Amino acid sequence: MTSLPLRVDVLVRGAGPVGCALALALRRSGLRVALADSASPPPVFRPLALSYASRLILERLGAWADLPVTAIERIVVSQAGAFGRTRLDAADAGVPALGYVADYSALLGRLKAALGDLPSSTVGEARCIVHAEGAPQELEGKRYAQDALVALLHTEPPSAATAFERFTAGGPLALLPFAGRHALIWSMRPARARELVVADERQFLAELAAAAGSTVGRPIKVEHRTVQALALKVRSTRVAGNEVYIGNAAQTLHPVAGQGLNLGLRDAWDLARVLAAAPDPGAAATLARFAAQRRLDAGATIRITDFLAGGFAGTNPLLRAARGAALTALDIFPAPRRFFARRMIFGASALP
Repeated sequence: MTSLPLRVDVLVRGAGPVGCALALALRRSGLRVALADSASPPPVFRPLALSYASRLILERLGAWADLPVTAIERIVVSQAGAFGRTRLDAADAGVPALGYVADYSALLGRLKAALGDLPSSTVGEARCIVHAEGAPQELEGKRYAQDALVALLHTEPPSAATAFERFTAGGPLALLPFAGRHALIWSMRPARARELVVADERQFLAELAAAAGSTVGRPIKVEHRTVQALALKVRSTRVAGNEVYIGNAAQTLHPVAGQGLNLGLRDAWDLARVLAAAPDPGAAATLARFAAQRRLDAGATIRITDFLAGGFAGTNPLLRAARGAALTALDIFPAPRRFFARRMIFGASALP
């Protein structure tokens, strides 16, 4: 990328997947676009759950072909130590796959390759400034009583096309198929996360096996363990003057159900369409229209993930029974199951 102090129509601050997706979506709009990259290097392993809707966006941006992904054809949801189980299938939702698992670095590399030599600027003037830098450090938000332990897990047998979401007393545990292995995102009390991230591998695998149950297979090896603090951060407004916030800069979510990046990509896609059709990309009416357009999808996704993070944790017997009944009902009745699956895939467009 070249670095130029230039005047542009749209300056995108943050060259992660959401910022790059927006820049790509604006490439044929006729607007002058620059990208400011201030992101720190990602961890060695950072798994991403991409919905089928995100695949459609990436295909339209020319960034899907040759991206190494593992398809999720079904998701098995269960509750540790209590009854209640449901299975979501791609066929139920009317899609070829519920989602795909990719590595952050691979997706970002593919997006940047598709962008090519886009001008980069950190000081030039812009008619519209888009913030896609990631989680806002200045906002306190709601700190969950959980941290996420992320790792790459080897099991016997190897993973296939099934993802597992298991609700434990400490928080949700997700095991996503990833090239014959599993991407592990395990939410738990912060003190326990600090213990397990440095625990002996044998101890770690035994603790995981006890929490995950037998359906996923036998854990035999773990790599790339890291811990991520979890918080809900939502800006009170997406727009301030000629500045607009998308992705994690607008809302940072709990990783349960893997909605954060998918919501951010829908932010980028919708913003690109609004800006491309506007005579002035930084006009108050233009950005207000975008904010109104995203309100339903973002609000509903924030509420769902927040509820799942807290409502499906704990050991209260009455709540566990209610959770079990909800999972069982979802498993029995196809219409609610289809609606829930499509809502997680497509966002508010799945609503009647």
